[in-house]
Amino acid sequence: MGNTSTTKMQQIFSQFESNLWTWSLFIGAFSLLLTWGAARALEWAWFRPRRLERVLREQGLRGTVYRPLVGDFKENTQLNKEACAKPMPLSHDIIPRVEPLLHRSMKEFGKQSFTWFGSLPRVTIRDPELVREILSSKFGHFETQKIGRLGRLLADGGLIMYDGEKWAKHRRILNPAFHVEKLKRMLPAFATCCDELVDRWENSVGPDGSFELDVWPEMKILTGDVISRAAFGSSYQEGRRIFELQSELAERFTKTIPTSFLPFSWYLPTENNRRMKQMSREVHTLLKGIIAKREKAIQNGETTKDDLLGLLLESNMREMGQNGKSDSSLGMTTNEVIEECKVFYIAGKGTTSVLLTWTMVVLSMHPEWQEKVREEVLQHFGRKTPDYDGLSRLKIVSY
Repeated sequence: MGNTSTTKMQQIFSQFESNLWTWSLFIGAFSLLLTWGAARALEWAWFRPRRLERVLREQGLRGTVYRPLVGDFKENTQLNKEACAKPMPLSHDIIPRVEPLLHRSMKEFGKQSFTWFGSLPRVTIRDPELVREILSSKFGHFETQKIGRLGRLLADGGLIMYDGEKWAKHRRILNPAFHVEKLKRMLPAFATCCDELVDRWENSVGPDGSFELDVWPEMKILTGDVISRAAFGSSYQEGRRIFELQSELAERFTKTIPTSFLPFSWYLPTENNRRMKQMSREVHTLLKGIIAKREKAIQNGETTKDDLLGLLLESNMREMGQNGKSDSSLGMTTNEVIEECKVFYIAGKGTTSVLLTWTMVVLSMHPEWQEKVREEVLQHFGRKTPDYDGLSRLKIVSY
């Protein structure tokens, strides 16, 4: 009887030891994981920003002091709120209104300065020579800022996000599509979009010969149509749907900016996040389908269309077959072509529509220049559609 009790006690003690060892391993692993996570968080939120700030200041740059996690977010929000609360007179001095933090930083720290977006420093460069050096670099040795996962729904690649050899390869493939002679061929597409816009405006004029028009949305429609036609040619309607989705995606991404620098914001189960992911998948599927059809047409010997996608695919295939045999590693993958198409839209639509809108605002501030511009255009073209060579002769209306 005593031996039986002793055996049971030994079994219980052995089981306890085994469980204790298992739990010790689990607690140890969990502690290591917590330590690793804490170290990564400290590196991301404190040590790396401090190192970057020290290096920037050692290089002679001045800027705002880093605040853990939020950077200049709170201050930027407050300055934007104060700027928008005041009425804005018609003036060329618009930076204090649209970028108050940037304006204040330049006043305090100079034209080359830095501010903080979360834990990332943003360096402002206003020296034209330095800007030219960065944009014309042949080797892509200026590291681009990496965006969060929500931002990558807009474009998860493309020339503006690559560095080094990959940047150089993509630029080499893209360059032929933007050659002046190739761009000339796209002028009819530009003219068609402008004709449609003018026709729509003319049909809106009331009996008294006038009507009120909000130019800003009209310019967004125009630039979206121009890019759709220039990028996809005969697939214009499919392209238009893609760019409608990209427009909504960009607007929704803007809403996420206040929290985009926080870790795990991608995983938040918000309606906005779900909709963004859904639209990104749809854009990817549509672009993949268009590209597949166009690649098949080129392989079958059909003539390359005079649109961005056709020129890009032709250049890409030429790059892959430059050694007499096809080598996919020398060119872009389908996914990389998709991202370049996204970037072309993002980089072109907003900037161009803003420039056109501001141009019309400035012309309204200076009616005498309206007359000079109108007279020059009529003198060179009359009522005909402008051609490329004629545009190069315009002096007042530069392009």
